[in-house]
Amino acid sequence: MASTGLQVLGLVLALLGWVCGALVCAAPLWRISAFVGGELVIAQVLWEGLWMNCLSQTTGHIQCKAYDSTLALPTSAQAARALTVLSLLLSVLAVMLGVAGAKCTHCMGDSNQASKARLARIAGVLLIVAGLSYLTPICWTAYGTIRDFYDPNVAAPLKRELGPALYLGWGASVLLLLGGALLHVGSSAPGGRALPVSGARAKPSPSMGAAGEVKQQEKSFV
Repeated sequence: MASTGLQVLGLVLALLGWVCGALVCAAPLWRISAFVGGELVIAQVLWEGLWMNCLSQTTGHIQCKAYDSTLALPTSAQAARALTVLSLLLSVLAVMLGVAGAKCTHCMGDSNQASKARLARIAGVLLIVAGLSYLTPICWTAYGTIRDFYDPNVAAPLKRELGPALYLGWGASVLLLLGGALLHVGSSAPGGRALPVSGARAKPSPSMGAAGEVKQQEKSFV
């Protein structure tokens, strides 16, 4: 039987992962400027995200500017945009399917438990795919940032460090993956009818009983 507790916990974790993922997608804190060898004025810190970059000053003034053209961005940034948006859309679809297929809801009626369990398992698989899709640009951005930081051919003003959004993105990916796994495990197919125990005598049907009586009467006449 499907475990309602695992289903509810999986949906809650998926919702938390979606909220964190949406914040990471919109935040311009994927990469921040690094202070290397005195080449950078520490009074200004550059933040870079998927959709805009911001310049923060020690006075508290922040100026943000959206990227002028999407096609002018590097291929990695365009792929990161596509994967994060795809992951968020898949998460919304999976949560809707998971709510419809959860045992504690009545969206599809209580008589069709097998279809509800199958729908909830599909939602769990979609959440796992969404978590992997979100994890890919996070790890790729972190790898590129660390590679450029230790590359001596990259000028010091162009070096970047890992922003706080990447750490939150890793957490969002884990929540989506864990939520999908719990939803899938907790949506096992309903068990079938119990089989009769071997060796037990079956109860004779009325037709069989009548046939036995006729045979006994024939034997008595003979």
